[in-house]
Amino acid sequence: MRQWALILLPLVLAGLCQGTQKPDLLICDFEGSDYAGWQATGDAFGNTPARGTLPGQLAVTGFVGRGLVNSFRERDASTGTLTSPPFQIERNYIHFLIGGGGYPRLTCIDLIVDGRTVRTATGRNNRPGGSERLTARFWDVSDLMGKTARLRIVDNHTRLWGHITVDHIFQANSKDDFDQSKELRLSARYLNFPVKSGAAKRRARVIIDDRVVREFEIELADVSPDFYAFLDVSAFQGVTATIEVDGLPRSSRGLHLISQSDEIRGAENLYREKLRPQFHFTSRRGWNNDSNGLVFHKGLYHLYYQHNPYGVQWGNMHWGHAVSVDLVHWTELSIALYPEQFGDWCFSGSAVVDVNNTASFQKGDEPPIVAAYTSTGRGECIVYSNDGGLTFTEYEGNPVVKHQGRDPKVIWYGPGRHWVMALYHEVDDKRTIAFYTSDDLKNWQYASLIEGFYECPEIFELPVDGKADDRRCVLYAADGDYRIGAFDGRTFTPESDKIKFSHGNCFYASQTYSNIPPEDGRRIQVAWGRVETPGMPFNQMMLFPVELTLRTTEEGPRLFAAPVREIERLQEPHRGWESQKLTPRKDLLSGVKGELFRVRARFEPGQAQRVTLDIRGVRIVLDPQKNQLSCLDKTAPLSPVDGKIALDVLVDRTSIEIFANDGRVYMPMGVKFTDENRSLGFFCEGAPITVNSLDVFEIASIWP
Repeated sequence: MRQWALILLPLVLAGLCQGTQKPDLLICDFEGSDYAGWQATGDAFGNTPARGTLPGQLAVTGFVGRGLVNSFRERDASTGTLTSPPFQIERNYIHFLIGGGGYPRLTCIDLIVDGRTVRTATGRNNRPGGSERLTARFWDVSDLMGKTARLRIVDNHTRLWGHITVDHIFQANSKDDFDQSKELRLSARYLNFPVKSGAAKRRARVIIDDRVVREFEIELADVSPDFYAFLDVSAFQGVTATIEVDGLPRSSRGLHLISQSDEIRGAENLYREKLRPQFHFTSRRGWNNDSNGLVFHKGLYHLYYQHNPYGVQWGNMHWGHAVSVDLVHWTELSIALYPEQFGDWCFSGSAVVDVNNTASFQKGDEPPIVAAYTSTGRGECIVYSNDGGLTFTEYEGNPVVKHQGRDPKVIWYGPGRHWVMALYHEVDDKRTIAFYTSDDLKNWQYASLIEGFYECPEIFELPVDGKADDRRCVLYAADGDYRIGAFDGRTFTPESDKIKFSHGNCFYASQTYSNIPPEDGRRIQVAWGRVETPGMPFNQMMLFPVELTLRTTEEGPRLFAAPVREIERLQEPHRGWESQKLTPRKDLLSGVKGELFRVRARFEPGQAQRVTLDIRGVRIVLDPQKNQLSCLDKTAPLSPVDGKIALDVLVDRTSIEIFANDGRVYMPMGVKFTDENRSLGFFCEGAPITVNSLDVFEIASIWP
């Protein structure tokens, strides 16, 4: 294994050192498995460098590589010192990265010569609200040239910010710090940024005419990127831009690797990646989470979503954007909402078509799309679009609501001819949904609140069993668990306790479409599928769109979920069985293999002990004795209806979505298949069952 942190290790950095041809000298970068000769006292530093953020700590950023000194090992209660072996001062400057507490002599790094502290530096935090970001510092040591020195890192403070973080210490003949920049004339659609997942997060800026037009954190690759993230700069063509990256060591080739092109770098493999879902929406690059702004307009289903374009973990929240004509085939468009500035992120929200132009935003013949979202720096904001939802303009009167919460869901309340905004609201340590009303989408008045819901509220009305004269209101939040009741445009009056909606392991933060045409009339939901895709240039997915209905059950009205009928457009020739007696030693799907499936089964379990549908080694099991359905570690109650059980199962590369008894049970599951096993199985144990029908469809990819 390569040995790191060797004292006086000469490191020839890329590029010329200003004022000299002598290479920089690395003192320590803390990338090894131990401190390589540094001596620790006390319990603050442990025996090995930290690998980033420690338990209970705010996210640590700005360090280089994977390792650093971090004395937060016992939170702020630990103390100690860490002292380097002796080294000779051979350059004019000593550079380092430092963060943590700003307490002289207590949380600091000292340079010791002849037994005396001749230079010292601290972090910059000594009050609440600080950041764990390491920043670049240096000492001028030209007067100490040739002296033998040691470095001592100190943590002798046990209260707030009583810790220190240090990384990448080296000698140089240039006072330039780690930050770097480059200029280029923008001549193509995209800037492609090299990304190394797990590398230190660094702040990057694109500056035009002395104005920061884009600013974000990115795990910029110094060499050998895992993939390239892209930034659409088509709006800035022909101008000169400066790209700045904080904390970038001069050895890094990260800036050199940033390039322009009219194509996404790596696009030749786009949608062909090993773990890319083939009929669920995923973003081309980066992270996605909550569905936002679901709205139908002029023949297009718009899917906006929480998006980090620059990395595969949560952060840098923008609104991504995709559209579909059929809820199945998606085209990803340019980002719809960029943050106004770094830290003022675009959190979740919703969108409506302002058919009556109540906000007076309309220009031209078509009504505008108005979106409401949480600006983390300002409050609840609205934006409007007169080009069909492609681009948005900020309302100059933002924020329209300020409160302790987020995630505005806006609906039109027809009987009162006014708008309603449902907001997640935190008050007196309680999690609630607050309701506001407005005539014009700009001026909002508080109406009421209801307790017991967390994040991403949703509210809509549905007929029970399709009867127009028997309607109920459904209210839920991010986990999907819902209450049924009545809504008068200001107050929700519940008629039920909370009812479990999803029985799976990956459902979260769903939303339903607004402005669905009356002749369609469906209530269509899209949820975030919390499914990790390690090693891919994207992460997470959207669950397949489902139609929600309210139906009478023995327990009262309940939500049913079924895949939208458009799934049939992807179904390819299938195999089918009808009226089969299946005995315990027979597998009805023996020999059936593949990757992408829809499996539909209706059967009479009778006296069987178990009935199993095996999907590439992942088993969906019905226990008729317990009236229970299970998959992996999730279970749901499931009883026969007229003696029969119905299953409808969608199988993609990283997920299995289970709809039982026509959607009475909804169980979306993130799964990890093995490449070797592509077999299906359907069998029973204990006693025979009657298979009324069994259909297996292969599913076509939605990607070109």
